[in-house]
Amino acid sequence: MTHDASAPVYGSAVTKVEPFGVDHIPETERHGKPSSQFFVWFAAGLNFPIILLGFSAAWFGLSFPAAVTAIVIGAALGSLLMAVMSRMGVRLGVPQQIQARGPLGFFGNFIPVAYINVFAGIGWAAVTVILGGKAFAGLTHMPFWLCAGLLTLIEMVVAVFGYNMINFLQKALTYVLTPLFALITVVAVVRGGSIFHANPDAQGYIGSTGGLVTFGGWFLSFLVAWAPFASDYSRYLPDTPAVITRTAWYTGLGNFVTICWLGILGVVVGGSATSSDSITALHQLAGPFALPALLAVGLSALAQNFLNVYGGAISIQTLKVPVTRSQAVIGICVLAYALSLWGESGTEAKFKVFLNLTAYFIAPFVAVLLLDYYLGGRSDASRIPELYDRSRVLDWGFVAWAGGVAASVPFWQSDFYTGPFSVAHPGAGDLSMFVATGAGAALYLLTYRLKPLWVKGAGETRRTSGEQDRSRTMASRNH
Repeated sequence: MTHDASAPVYGSAVTKVEPFGVDHIPETERHGKPSSQFFVWFAAGLNFPIILLGFSAAWFGLSFPAAVTAIVIGAALGSLLMAVMSRMGVRLGVPQQIQARGPLGFFGNFIPVAYINVFAGIGWAAVTVILGGKAFAGLTHMPFWLCAGLLTLIEMVVAVFGYNMINFLQKALTYVLTPLFALITVVAVVRGGSIFHANPDAQGYIGSTGGLVTFGGWFLSFLVAWAPFASDYSRYLPDTPAVITRTAWYTGLGNFVTICWLGILGVVVGGSATSSDSITALHQLAGPFALPALLAVGLSALAQNFLNVYGGAISIQTLKVPVTRSQAVIGICVLAYALSLWGESGTEAKFKVFLNLTAYFIAPFVAVLLLDYYLGGRSDASRIPELYDRSRVLDWGFVAWAGGVAASVPFWQSDFYTGPFSVAHPGAGDLSMFVATGAGAALYLLTYRLKPLWVKGAGETRRTSGEQDRSRTMASRNH
């Protein structure tokens, strides 16, 4: 019996394990609608951590209008970024992490991917498991370790099945979570909502400008942290101009609505929350409706961690670790679960530190990818084989990324480390992400026309068929 080469191996089957890892998705496997990206990102954004970020407006002493303005600007910039990155996945048909091999080189991409995607994927998965595990523990009165373990197991199974199942469940979770978070919104506003004025005597007051920059930067950072995964969920869509345009709109809208909605909700109710523990604060805000509120937080952990675990597994394969995608998923889930047991207490403080550190490193990475796509000619699909060429060891994009990170260090503003500029000028707010982006972009523009830093075997074209041409045999290897 022969296999029809024009027939899809994977197609739109929801209950079939995805056979592709970091491979280029062939035309025969392209399927789905752009609207799927709205559900993927809308469901992922329906998360209690965004409400927690909104709580901080009163701590900074911001007025209600200033806080809302900061959230809208941060959400708009981040959503625009996600929209553009999602377009790249449709055009190129490869994960975002593989795209980064273009400007950084095959091995030059290892360090940023190892930190940005693997470390961040495990860390974000752990943070979300903590919140979801606490919510289900409060809901069922079972021990935290058991609730967190069950959540992790569900995430692991779904991420092993992969792309189609994730898209299917994100759409289902959108319909389940939206009314639950709407209930949280109504109850929380009625029970403790308030609109407040600027307060220079607030504990975290650093001036109206500095507070607005830092506070808005947190919401931008939340979406910047997703940027290295944006193409992962659009790379199967058909590569047509109409699909590319609509994908961008749906991606941007899905992110913008949830960030603004929950961020502003956090601002409204933040002044009435008397506990620094997220789940305790939720109990206080929801009152007699605490059970559906806890259910919403628990289920939302799944919506976010499907993406964290799946994207982290793709990142591990990008590093050429000799494991299948399924094995990488299992490894990430085990590490995230262990980390969640360690970080169960003091979650909010750890979350904000982690949010800052990921954004500082991701911002210049994203800047280099975007510039390479639009100025460096990476949008040309005929250059996709370069992304799998091992001989392209190191390119100038790595220098641009590393230089961007280094330039931002004096501006860091975190409990982990505060740079000398931030110590001397706290009223300027946290400028680190913007400095990193600007420096990385400038270095890229200065170097992108230069010859690659290191090409192994000059004049020899070496292409790794183990990724690019493995599409038909991946199904058996991933089971």
